[in-house]
Amino acid sequence: MSKLRPDVSIATFNERGSEYLPGYLGIEITSLAQDSLTSRMPVRKLHFAPNDFLHAASVVALADTTCGYATLAHLPEGAQSFTTIELKSNHLGTIREGSIACVATAQHLERNTQVWDAVVSDEASGRKIALFRCTQMILWPKS
Repeated sequence: MSKLRPDVSIATFNERGSEYLPGYLGIEITSLAQDSLTSRMPVRKLHFAPNDFLHAASVVALADTTCGYATLAHLPEGAQSFTTIELKSNHLGTIREGSIACVATAQHLERNTQVWDAVVSDEASGRKIALFRCTQMILWPKS
């Protein structure tokens, strides 16, 4: 089982994503622990679909980023990186203002794959917005 790497931090993740999609969307990593990572994203107009509901892709971006950073934080020693090989989401609701929060929890941390579950919720009320699961393939240096 992969342990939390000592060379990663919340600040590192927030800085790393600042010029990429996570930064553009306003995703902020808020806590990091063994087997979990949490984040939040204040919702703005850019997160909505033209029907004025939170765009599913915005919710997936928050969950996928949270699980991806959690995977990086738990890479086995010597691993180079990872790639997502499967993801699934169930959307249960929406919000129109405020922020959404995400909690990613490890389900399987092994040498070649990791599975993460995430729950996205309305930060203010705690009401679930989406359930998410992804499988990550661990990438090793080529010999």
